Amino acid sequence: MKQLKLWMTAAILISGTLAGHAQDTGTFNIATLNVDGLPQKILVAKVNPDGPGGGGSVRIGRYLQKKGYDMVFMQEDFNYHEELTVPMEDDYQMDSWSGNVEIDGHQIDFLHLQNHRFGCDGLMGAWQKGIVPTSINHTPWKANFGKFSHSLDEMVTKGFRRYELTLPDGLQIVVYNMHMDAGDIDDEREGKDSLDRDARLMQWAQLRDDILDRLDTRPVIVVGDMNSYYCRDQIKSNFIDVIDATGRAKVSDAWVELQNGGKYPAPESGIMYCEAAGYILESGEGLEKVLYINPTDGPGIHAISYQLDTLGYLYNGKMLGDHYPLIVTFQKGSPDPSGIDGIDNGQLTVGSEFYNLNGQRVKGSTQGIVIERNREKSHKRIIK
Repeated sequence: MKQLKLWMTAAILISGTLAGHAQDTGTFNIATLNVDGLPQKILVAKVNPDGPGGGGSVRIGRYLQKKGYDMVFMQEDFNYHEELTVPMEDDYQMDSWSGNVEIDGHQIDFLHLQNHRFGCDGLMGAWQKGIVPTSINHTPWKANFGKFSHSLDEMVTKGFRRYELTLPDGLQIVVYNMHMDAGDIDDEREGKDSLDRDARLMQWAQLRDDILDRLDTRPVIVVGDMNSYYCRDQIKSNFIDVIDATGRAKVSDAWVELQNGGKYPAPESGIMYCEAAGYILESGEGLEKVLYINPTDGPGIHAISYQLDTLGYLYNGKMLGDHYPLIVTFQKGSPDPSGIDGIDNGQLTVGSEFYNLNGQRVKGSTQGIVIERNREKSHKRIIK
């Protein structure tokens, strides 16, 4: 077995980039990204002084335009919307912007600031032309915590957006994009973040109920900045297990499947995978997640690639924003129960190298094992 794994690791093929998969029958990719678009300051108060600002937001938009992901779902698109989206306009369709976080143009009762809430959610979806939206709607969270502390979650109208999309090959999917409550990192490490955790738990429950209320035969993909770790928040027992228990659908997490050996971190384990493995490693659990839900009587999809773009999302050696883009590639249909994906001969790249089950190279044969990777070395398929 060890010899076989060594041979399989050596069989690396170059087969194109992640971008533009929706144009190829059966595969598509989706990116989620917190664009860090809070204003650097409001009046004289510093809000996000280390954020990308206008110039950095232009660079983020150019990055997304260059990468050409099939779908991009963003969070914190507040004050630099034009700078962010203008570079993408030629290639993408986008939904409506909900507004900025600014004093100018807002009716504010300065004597009762505790009652003020900006009516923007910071959420934005973009998809390649050729993908057709049939429905888009926004739902605010019923529960938040933190007015003048704990990341000011009650100062904006956070929630989720739901998209019904038809891909070029005719596959219909539903995508949820969201931004859940954040917390103060010192409180989290000291165990004083119970109210933030309670708010997120109620948000996971609200999201779960909305998905179940509208569930049909279409695959559902859930993306966003969840500010959640499995070892800190009861995601599995309150979201995944409840949906699975209905018998109507099965929930999967792309990171759990492709980076963590199919195992969910134990709740209350006391170790955040992000801090233990390092946020810049794909093996480390991040606050962004991509989950997907296959209805029992639907066509089904499955994740075949998981990438945290720590190399491309840079300018002068620094991150363009404070979150790396997370990109997951999906394939239509359910995976082979053996864990080895089948593929038609016509889909193979010219020059493919095969290895039989004994680890011996076999030229020009369709029987054996091949590993394909794209140029960014993130997309891996084992083919029998």
